[in-house]
Amino acid sequence: QYSFQENGWGAYLAERLVRKCDVVNRGFSGYNTRWAKLILPRLITASTGADSIAAVTIFFGANDSALKELNPKQHVPLEEYTANLKGMVQYLKSVDVTADRIILITPPPLHEPAWEKACLAKGDKLNRCNATTGQYAQACVQVARECGTDVLDLWTLMQKNQDFSSYLSDGLHLSTKGNTFLAAQLWSRLENKLSALPSLLPYWRDVDPTNPEASLL
Repeated sequence: QYSFQENGWGAYLAERLVRKCDVVNRGFSGYNTRWAKLILPRLITASTGADSIAAVTIFFGANDSALKELNPKQHVPLEEYTANLKGMVQYLKSVDVTADRIILITPPPLHEPAWEKACLAKGDKLNRCNATTGQYAQACVQVARECGTDVLDLWTLMQKNQDFSSYLSDGLHLSTKGNTFLAAQLWSRLENKLSALPSLLPYWRDVDPTNPEASLL
């Protein structure tokens, strides 16, 4: 949901793809895979036109991996999370979005000290832990392997930087640096697929001002 805020990763992709294709934001803050699986058929239908879809990203796990005893509303058991991801991929395939156009994204790592501070400020206890998030990230990678899709393992890649907290604004959500990191990693996977897309309509200098219909229609 926040990917189109200033410096967001969705906004970055939209800028890169301007006049080539539209980047459609269908993110929902706080949602988990249990809810996403239910609404996906409303977001992408058989009539959407799979031929017009260049890529679809599925980015869940940070909420699913919340600790059950402290955040039961968002928590989804690991086995169900795995099944839900598979179900979403299978649904996309059923409406002719092929596996090579699907990219799974794992949850980012959790910086527990910062997120605990955010929780305490709301009167809550620390309701997530990084080791648990890592189990969900590994499951996401495994689903991608089994389903033949691409995967962006944020949980692992971000922790290659020992101070990965700088990628997160509050220990959980992406900071500007984290958005930039995700955007760059995602673009490296999309560039080959999308860089060859033609621009929509000619550059303005190439329009015949005496007969614009000839250039534009």
